[in-house]
Amino acid sequence: MHERSSVAKLAESLRGELDRYSPGGKLPSSRTLVERFRVSPVTVSRAIAQLAAEGLIVTRPGAGAFRAQPRTAARPPGDTSWQEVSLSADGGPEVVPRTVDASGVLVTLAAPAPGVIEFNGGYLHPSLQPERAMAAALARAGRRPGAWGRPPTDGLPELRAWFAREIGPAVTAADVLITAGGQSALATALRALAPPGAPILVESPTYPGMLAAARATGLRPVPVPGDADGVRPDLLAAAFRATGARVFVCQPLFQNPTGAVLAPDRRGEVVRIAREAGAFVVEDDFARRLVHEDAGPLPAPLMAHDEDGVVVHVCSLTKVTSPSLRVGALAARGPVLERLRAIQVVDSFFVPRPLQEAALELVGSPSWSRHLRTVATALKDRRTAMTAALRLELPELALPHIPSGGGSLWLGLPGTWTGAEESAVVSAALRAGVAVAPGRPYFCAEAPAGRIRLSFAAVSGAAEITEGVRRLRTACDELRDGPDGGDSTPHGQHVRAPVREGFPPS
Repeated sequence: MHERSSVAKLAESLRGELDRYSPGGKLPSSRTLVERFRVSPVTVSRAIAQLAAEGLIVTRPGAGAFRAQPRTAARPPGDTSWQEVSLSADGGPEVVPRTVDASGVLVTLAAPAPGVIEFNGGYLHPSLQPERAMAAALARAGRRPGAWGRPPTDGLPELRAWFAREIGPAVTAADVLITAGGQSALATALRALAPPGAPILVESPTYPGMLAAARATGLRPVPVPGDADGVRPDLLAAAFRATGARVFVCQPLFQNPTGAVLAPDRRGEVVRIAREAGAFVVEDDFARRLVHEDAGPLPAPLMAHDEDGVVVHVCSLTKVTSPSLRVGALAARGPVLERLRAIQVVDSFFVPRPLQEAALELVGSPSWSRHLRTVATALKDRRTAMTAALRLELPELALPHIPSGGGSLWLGLPGTWTGAEESAVVSAALRAGVAVAPGRPYFCAEAPAGRIRLSFAAVSGAAEITEGVRRLRTACDELRDGPDGGDSTPHGQHVRAPVREGFPPS
């Protein structure tokens, strides 16, 4: 962190001095910059490289760095209004709109403004990411013979075998394709399994990134509600009969956003129902490595006991490591595997070999198991801190389920609050200095009630969680006490309503 900060400061200083030099003029030597700014040669080298990447300077080996020639004036913008017609009219009746709404995904990807507490993040806080272990793994991987060559299109055999062992003993490396993270795997599976315009069944609520990928593919998501034990098999069977769908997408373990785990007596039932409908189950096993320390034994993936090739399994290393370690896997059996392989090759050729080699080094190192234990303990502690703070400060928000895995809580707004007030809560929270995720993007149809999702994985620890919940309480007070709040409760005081138990209907 210190080195990166020094590079940024030096680059900023040099950027501000460029006007002193005419185009083509030579900058001071690296030795001069080291002495003048009292930084290391490495810092100078990286700052120069940054300015070169920005097109502000050019470097000539053996000669030094020179101010770049000024860029030519930008051309006036053209008329792109024709694209609206082209993107909307394909010469035939359109079953599903081709516009793509990525707002639900961008909420978790956007970096918060300075000083804003990130309760809407989708990844581990940097303090929980194994940066040293990943750096060491990448360094070792880069020295492997052939590390920068072309990998097999299906992925490195050793990495495919590792993922296969993680899924279950009946799965082999031949059943696995390496993908560029879980999102890419989901998008590939959806394109392979259903034609444009087709219905697909999804849990309600569910992961917005999957909904966005489905709609981008031209598919029509159909919701199937669940409860505290996961998706309801009776409603799943009825949805298959009513729609003729051939795909059901689910997260049986620590479902996003509810945190529910599919009950043991429903697991085989879900696969059986899909098999009788001639349909596939896309199992998004995104949170297996985000288990909390107090969770107990985890159920095996659905694919581990699927003999008929009903389940297409998706998993990834990204969530438990770093947003930039985009390495995941698709596993399937039967003819569908060839279609999955063909779509992936057409879309991306292959996952870069250095990234695969680094992932293999990481999961094979002694630090891997230590990292998983650290994450399990930290997530449990953060979850406990957030639930305690919410019960103290905002007991009127429904906390129907406390998960034992994943990185977030799914909260219901009071029944007297309308769906419109969901967006008002999100806006007020941001004004108070805390970013929360609205619940609406998690539903593919009308949302039954207002909800918000709070991440405890993306924050630094208990102190930041406590402060974030306090800010959220301030935001809720603002809504209650505002001119339209309809509440005479004094600012800063709360109605100590009991926490509602049981899983609310979705």
